[in-house]
Amino acid sequence: MSKPRPRAPRSDKRKQTGTVSIPRALSKLGICSRSEGERLVEAGRVRVNGIAVHDKSRRVRPERDRIEVDGAQVARAERVYLALNKPQGLVTTRDDPQGRATIYDCLTDASLPFLGPVGRLDKASEGLLLLTNDSQWSAALLDPESHVDKTYHVQVRGAALDTIIARAANGVVEPETGEHLSIKRLSLLRTGSRSTAWFEVVIDEGKNRHLRRVFTVLGVEVRRLVRIAIGSLVLGELAKGAWRLLTREEVLALSRGARGG
Repeated sequence: MSKPRPRAPRSDKRKQTGTVSIPRALSKLGICSRSEGERLVEAGRVRVNGIAVHDKSRRVRPERDRIEVDGAQVARAERVYLALNKPQGLVTTRDDPQGRATIYDCLTDASLPFLGPVGRLDKASEGLLLLTNDSQWSAALLDPESHVDKTYHVQVRGAALDTIIARAANGVVEPETGEHLSIKRLSLLRTGSRSTAWFEVVIDEGKNRHLRRVFTVLGVEVRRLVRIAIGSLVLGELAKGAWRLLTREEVLALSRGARGG
């Protein structure tokens, strides 16, 4: 009679209340991005409670466990909230596999901690982009239930531009996906030569390439797309490629907007 096979030990990787993966912990503490955290763990540069860790799925309690990177204990970084006037041609990522220029080329101040973007602007789009190391604040602004207004100036080219407002009043349905893409407000700013016009558009949701998809359905070409405001925060006179720290009042106002206050 064959001996029964011994049971495999239960995995200690089960999620426990109050725990997060080490890369996530490093991100929540404002030390680095999750992908950078994964690389640090895999390289053996992270220790938890004095023990080197190589498993990026290992879960920790950031508030209780001692986490070290390269022998130095990490602590929650000071919260930083920053507005950037993103130029065209930059991708909204820290590491680009294709080697393209990124928004971090604008953030060369060595005193800045790791900052992650709050949402995205695609490579061809420009304007107001928020960055922070406060993951809870970022998540609140990005929550679909928050309905924070995002205001854009969009230059388009095409025929029958005088009908755009009426045709987009109730949003559009994308034929390929059947997805409804809504618009909160749309107004004409000015018309130009060669069948071009500038519109101001307000949306309160953030689907991927939302406005470009809307105008594609409407049969017009987007020539420029500039985000000029997020909630109560306006881009103002901030130079292209420049950034500034948000004031405490601006941070709180955006928080209230995310809560619907």
